Amino acid sequence: MQKTNPLKSDLLLITPPFTQLNTPYPATAYIKGFLNTKGISSTQADLGIEVILALFSKNGLLNLFCHAERSRSAVPPSFNIQRIISLKEEYLKTIDAVIAFLQGKNPTLALQICQEDYLPEASRFAQLEELDWAFGAMGTQDKAKHLATLYLEDISDFIVECIDPNFGFSRYAERLGRSANSFDELYQALNEGATYIDRILIDILKNRIEEVQPQLFLISVPFPGNLYSAFRCAQYVKQNYPHIKISMGGGFPNTELRSLADKRVFEFFDYITLDDGELPIELLYNAIRRGDEFNLYKRTFLLENGEVIYRNDALKNDYKQADVGTPDYTDLQLDKYISVIEIVNPMHRMWSDGRWNKLTMAHGCYWGKCTFCDISLDYIKVYEPVAAKLIVDRIEDLAGKTGQNGFHFVDEAAPPALMREVALEILRRKISVTWWTNIRFEKSFTQDLCLLLKASGCIAVSGGLEVASDRLLKLIDKGVTVEQVAKVTRNFTEAGIMVHAYLMYGYPTQTVQETVDSLEMVRQLFEVGVLQSGFWHQFAMTAHSPVGLYPEKFGVVKETEEIGTFANNDINYTDKTGIDHNKFSFGLKKSLFNFMHGICFDYKLQDWFDFKIPRTSIPSNFIDSALQTDENFNVKPTAKIVWLGGKPTIEIFTKSKKGNTWDMMILNFHSKKETYSIQTNKKEGEWLVSILEKISVVNEKVLTFQEIKTDFENTIEHFELFWYSKPIHTLREFGLLVL
Repeated sequence: MQKTNPLKSDLLLITPPFTQLNTPYPATAYIKGFLNTKGISSTQADLGIEVILALFSKNGLLNLFCHAERSRSAVPPSFNIQRIISLKEEYLKTIDAVIAFLQGKNPTLALQICQEDYLPEASRFAQLEELDWAFGAMGTQDKAKHLATLYLEDISDFIVECIDPNFGFSRYAERLGRSANSFDELYQALNEGATYIDRILIDILKNRIEEVQPQLFLISVPFPGNLYSAFRCAQYVKQNYPHIKISMGGGFPNTELRSLADKRVFEFFDYITLDDGELPIELLYNAIRRGDEFNLYKRTFLLENGEVIYRNDALKNDYKQADVGTPDYTDLQLDKYISVIEIVNPMHRMWSDGRWNKLTMAHGCYWGKCTFCDISLDYIKVYEPVAAKLIVDRIEDLAGKTGQNGFHFVDEAAPPALMREVALEILRRKISVTWWTNIRFEKSFTQDLCLLLKASGCIAVSGGLEVASDRLLKLIDKGVTVEQVAKVTRNFTEAGIMVHAYLMYGYPTQTVQETVDSLEMVRQLFEVGVLQSGFWHQFAMTAHSPVGLYPEKFGVVKETEEIGTFANNDINYTDKTGIDHNKFSFGLKKSLFNFMHGICFDYKLQDWFDFKIPRTSIPSNFIDSALQTDENFNVKPTAKIVWLGGKPTIEIFTKSKKGNTWDMMILNFHSKKETYSIQTNKKEGEWLVSILEKISVVNEKVLTFQEIKTDFENTIEHFELFWYSKPIHTLREFGLLVL
């Protein structure tokens, strides 16, 4: 009797090297979750983490050192590499223990690593002295993770110099994929011999193909740094398993390959699909299973009669978000991922440290107007929120299956109203989760909403401040002002939620004065303590953004109108202002690094640059003044009223004055940190006890301000006087929220 293969599946889904080390990129898990709803068998693999673990092991390092020795060139290695080679035995002795530590399996090793005589040290450790102060408040585990990360980066430097110049932890041969208008350079590289890293990758892939024996091989390419490896994987399968059909999807083709015309690409791939992958993949699977010539396709490039054609003839609509299933991380080696701390940037650290389940609250962007963004493409343009109950169902499902209760919502910008409903549902179900997401700094994020989000487990948000200039924010069509951003970041910060800002320089028509003023705004936001993390990046013009589509409206001129036959997204352009924005890069990033660590606020802005800049035109107290402006205390009748606290204990006593006596009530509350009391007359106290039970966050029904006002006035007069009294003011400080 023939033995069946338990891993055999119709589809094999892979993420090629390299993305993140600490958590799987979610695209294959999303597709596998959808395929489950259709009863289509699939197996997924993250070849990136598998290649890293093969390299960074005792056996892997031994092979690396041997290969470097055999292939030593006439040019002597650098002093740094000579040092690493001389410390070979120390690396071989420590590597398996360090990887286990970074996988969370060997926590006691932190004590030894922190003594700084355990790990061999090469050039990456030279930065330790200047970073030492930054780790003053960090625990042993965190400092050990950072030291272990430097150790891995030293080995990475060895690989780059001696083995493969294209190596990088989260990107491989990225240069070949970035702005590759022509396929020529990548094609040439693929027709050269496999690299050392390629051979490790192909060995792992070969085992997967033999185990799974798929009919359809799907490769997700999220970034330029995955592109070369994706083609290598496709090339190997095409040459050795020609009966298997191969398809590419993901973020890179969605943005870069929309005008693909080079037929050489189809020497490697049979199909390239764009945008949401669920329906295109289902149709590919049906076509392969049927095996006839009359097939319908959705947003799919393929080769017909020797020509590249784009087929979008299926009339069926894309699946609604409610119908795509819960992401499924089965097959991925979740206990093998490694948490690293590369840099002391709070938000970037969250990207690389810890295991996060990835989910989406809403497909697309509810704002969809920012002029630098790809708002003409479906992944931004098609906005579709998921019901809060379904989102929390998926949270519970994933937490149960993965054993991890950390969630990163990978939305373009999570909608505030939906975040509120998700938070209420999490609290209603009394589940413990930790989560973070990307937002717009819009005025909907009130103090009370931020407190609700914090109570539900939200620990951080990131959002685009972009250029901290009201003129440019209006040109970007961001829909916010700097003053508004300051208030929203304060609301998050005071609630205990970390705030990261994406910052941009070099936007079309941006003047030197506006760059300087933007830096001053950022300095003040950090100085008053409402921003904890940030990152500057230079504006890039893309083909699918309003700036790329209508450059004349934004004062820029495209350098070339020529459309390449391969990747077409990044556009070279000339800004009519003629300003060289590149020269600001170092000063902006260096100043931000210091501001993030709470120092150098008293430096003059000129101190960050080695060329003359104008004085800022922003008053030194601009942000502070913006935060002092009075808030509107009027409550809308439709506002939702929620109580996060528990039931009080009650004491009744009699009060007398001038011969009159009346009953009073003391309500004693216990919060997680302290005990506090409020005092009212008995009638108001009894009403308050009953209404707090009705508006408790665990209840399914949420009452509005008008409903509790009506409830009060059924038996008692003058609700407004009671609402704005001291007892309610105290409760507002301890979890009585107006949403």
